[in-house]
Amino acid sequence: MLNEDVHDSIDRLVSKVGKKENQKALKEILSTVCRLSDMDINSGDWKLLSRSIKEFRKSFQAFTPFRNKRKVAIFGSARTPEKDPLFKMAEEFSRDITKNDFMVITGAGGGIMEAGNKGGGDESFGVNIKLPFEQSANHYIRESKKLVSYNYFFIRKLMFIKESDATVLFPGGFGTLDEAYEGLTLIQTGKSLPRPILLMQNPGDDYWQTWVSFFTEIMLRDKYISPDDMDLFSICESNQEAIDIITSFYKTYHSLRYVGETAVIRLNAPITESNIEALNESFKDIVTEGKIEACKPFPEELETKDHVKKFRIGFKFNKVNFGRLVSMVRMINNF
Repeated sequence: MLNEDVHDSIDRLVSKVGKKENQKALKEILSTVCRLSDMDINSGDWKLLSRSIKEFRKSFQAFTPFRNKRKVAIFGSARTPEKDPLFKMAEEFSRDITKNDFMVITGAGGGIMEAGNKGGGDESFGVNIKLPFEQSANHYIRESKKLVSYNYFFIRKLMFIKESDATVLFPGGFGTLDEAYEGLTLIQTGKSLPRPILLMQNPGDDYWQTWVSFFTEIMLRDKYISPDDMDLFSICESNQEAIDIITSFYKTYHSLRYVGETAVIRLNAPITESNIEALNESFKDIVTEGKIEACKPFPEELETKDHVKKFRIGFKFNKVNFGRLVSMVRMINNF
């Protein structure tokens, strides 16, 4: 327990450095750090904590000025040579998606990452991981203020998801498949909001079909995943197909937030009562109580000024069938 003097010192410090709306969180952070000082943790633990906070600060510093623009995270092999058709495909995808008012985020390395930064130009970020070999920032992002370098994979991976609105994966090795599995897992478990996940390949290739065959032939067979989990991703063989999927995903759908047991879906434009009835008919299997209906902003949304002017619908979601939730978003966009 912290004594009264420590609490008073934290209150005085927060009153001098914290904005009013952030003071509660800042007090909790400082109180937690002070409580750690009473624990028997070693210098390595303190170094981990200190480095982590610094890496979060650098991340927020880079991304905060651009929070008003949606972003696409691009993954793929660092070993893809510039002459490979996949390099050209990634470069052109990055260039074309930025023309649709998206920015791109890559791992800042070579191969597909370099292609993404090359095509994205000043509309691209690089989140580099410090490795003893293979990974150094490519020359397209090396001098940019939108480059952030990390010691820890877990913070880098968090920023990839937190700061992006879509995930695009080109063929790659363990790292690429790690990001693919993590992206699918986070949406499947509800730890990440619905988003397009696109698996890119050249026409006639079978990289992703071979990977996905394990899902269908083993995981589905043995009931380790549900059939609706297959709706979490799409295989694309052209940039235009991928761009159409990403842009259409945010055509009407804007964002989602949970308020207690209620899933609140905010929309860029109103939908009709008949549209809502169609949703109720198609997705009653994932509604645990009541029905899907138009609603006003919840007090929690008003408190944080969370897109309160957007039209919204709400329903009690079972928080199990997230593939079905993605399908609902697609249906909303098709109205």
